[in-house]
Amino acid sequence: MSKPHAAVLRSLEPSELYAPAVQRLAGVISDLSQAHDMESITAIVREAARSLTGADGATFVLRDGDKCHYLEENAIGPLWKGQRFPMCACISGWVMSHRRVAVIEDIYQDPRIPEDAYRPTFVKSLVMVPINKAEPVGAIGNYWAVCRLPSDEEIIILQILADITGVAMENAEMRRKNQAA
Repeated sequence: MSKPHAAVLRSLEPSELYAPAVQRLAGVISDLSQAHDMESITAIVREAARSLTGADGATFVLRDGDKCHYLEENAIGPLWKGQRFPMCACISGWVMSHRRVAVIEDIYQDPRIPEDAYRPTFVKSLVMVPINKAEPVGAIGNYWAVCRLPSDEEIIILQILADITGVAMENAEMRRKNQAA
């Protein structure tokens, strides 16, 4: 089955997106259950996060002490891949610190967004979900080039992806420790 183009996905109603996204998510969960390292996990997640919602961009962020490391991205244009920002100065840090989802319809209307960091980008709206809600180790963010409010279904799909990503990361770490022993 071929993947629909992002513009087609954006034209569908949320309920029309949900069933195919759930089917796709089942495949992603299977792929993540077999991922043996962070490189594999980030490759799966960066593609899945964007394609599951028809987003214009997706990012995979890891907590690195008091910083957020924008480890990987899949976007229509470059964002912050490889960069590190203080936890207190970015929305992914807010998500991890508060252990909550952030849904922002218009980035220029939300005080948690550092406007100077976003001004040169295409990003107009976003949703960011924590990886491992109890003790966040990272976050997954989806971005859109238009102001839009992500649907409840899109948020649920991304949080499920983040939850299984946390499990995949724990499994990869256990494998690494077992191989080192």
